[in-house]
Amino acid sequence: MSGQGPKLFRFPIPLPALPSSAHVRAAGVYLAGALFSLGFWFFVDSAIYSKKYNGSNVHVSFVDWIPGICSIFGIIVINSIDKARLSSDSSFSFGGSGVAWKARLVLFLGFALLAGGFAGSIVVLILKYIVPAYPWPTLYFGISNVIGNGLLMMSCIVMWISQNVEDEYSYSLSL
Repeated sequence: MSGQGPKLFRFPIPLPALPSSAHVRAAGVYLAGALFSLGFWFFVDSAIYSKKYNGSNVHVSFVDWIPGICSIFGIIVINSIDKARLSSDSSFSFGGSGVAWKARLVLFLGFALLAGGFAGSIVVLILKYIVPAYPWPTLYFGISNVIGNGLLMMSCIVMWISQNVEDEYSYSLSL
């Protein structure tokens, strides 16, 4: 009992052994890739079904793909920013070498593209498929668009978190 320090609880609670951050990072990257491919598959599946097997006059057009394109651009912008750049400046300055505010601005634009893509898919679902009251096989095109953009957003979140997990062997060289 002497080398353990003060206890928080009266009774001992076993803590699970956490995996190393390298394993968590790798699992996060694989999960993000799976979410991205599943989201993109929903887009492609609805487009193929619309062109080949749909009997109605409503098909997936470029308007349906615009939210997905915005989401993919948002993913590219968000995951291209290093998390260390977001807090590199200690003061807010518009001139000179203020890297942090520029990185925050670009990160905001990336999240705006991602959120705009998801919101755009909901708007396309409502205006193109729900308001005209199309039946289920045609309504699937709009629902798959929303599901695909949601999975792309989840992929971006998982990738951002997993790429910015601190490594236990990282060194801080600041003085």
